[in-house]
Amino acid sequence: MKPRHIPLAVLVAVLWGVNFTAIAATLSVFPPLCAAGLRFLLLAIPTVLLVPRPQVRFRWLLGYGLGFGTAQFVGLYLGMAAGFPAGLASLVLQSSAPFTVLLGGLLLRERLSARQGVGIAVAVGGLATVGASRAGVDAWWPFALVVLGGLGWAFGNLASRQARAPRPLHLTLWMSVVPPVPLLSASVLLEGPDRILPAVATSLTAAAWPAWAGMAYTILLGTVLGSGVWVWLMSRYPAGVVAPFSMLVPVFGMATAAVVLGERPVALEIVGGVLVVVGVLGANLGRLPRFPRAPRLPRQLSRVGSRSSSSPEPPRPPACPSTGSAA
Repeated sequence: MKPRHIPLAVLVAVLWGVNFTAIAATLSVFPPLCAAGLRFLLLAIPTVLLVPRPQVRFRWLLGYGLGFGTAQFVGLYLGMAAGFPAGLASLVLQSSAPFTVLLGGLLLRERLSARQGVGIAVAVGGLATVGASRAGVDAWWPFALVVLGGLGWAFGNLASRQARAPRPLHLTLWMSVVPPVPLLSASVLLEGPDRILPAVATSLTAAAWPAWAGMAYTILLGTVLGSGVWVWLMSRYPAGVVAPFSMLVPVFGMATAAVVLGERPVALEIVGGVLVVVGVLGANLGRLPRFPRAPRLPRQLSRVGSRSSSSPEPPRPPACPSTGSAA
């Protein structure tokens, strides 16, 4: 990845890290599937009315919407609603990075360099370290849901890469048209009006402003800006190069959850976070650029130069002005 594009990948990690605390605020009022469906519905309506449809194949648009927009957030929202901490969720969801690299190799035949493999292995070890410090026997179901969300994200990554949209932001916005139907349908069937209607009534009170603030953040900064930059990067680089940057998300996610929600990381989580950063940097920071060497002179010229340097020439008379040279 070019050095000037690395800050963009880090910016996405910051935006998505804060996103988990914003989701926790939204889930304090809305049921999980309803919250996810409403999030994309509020984005899909202005998109259909104002944004031209991206010039990509429909199957890649559908795959991106079902993977990134639907499967990812079904697992994430259900897992967090079941009690999985926001900071830890920001970590576990990054299972999408090794999933993306693995699927990129299996489905797209993308090659993984040794340096990238070692870096990803270190970062995955960091994820495992943090997960081992928090995930107990009783938390296996929410944990599994978030991991499945990471798998959905990985499929969405590959679909967005294959789409190769000339305008990535249009693809990101039109992706939001896919999730509302499956998410809201599942909400009506599984959560039911008995949970949805009281939540909507509560959301109209002044006390529910944090939930709406969280919803606005996830739509404008998490989805429009963050996902737009992410798709732009995925369209220009192999999945194995871009995806590891998502492992930086838990660093910012856990820090934000600690400040806002009072979640305190333990020692193993800090060690795991450091490993994640080291692994991502090792996998994505290439070699320093080399400056071109001066051209080597032929042997004969080099010998002449050495002789001339060893025995200085006698002073010559000044050149004739009409020649214009000092030959």
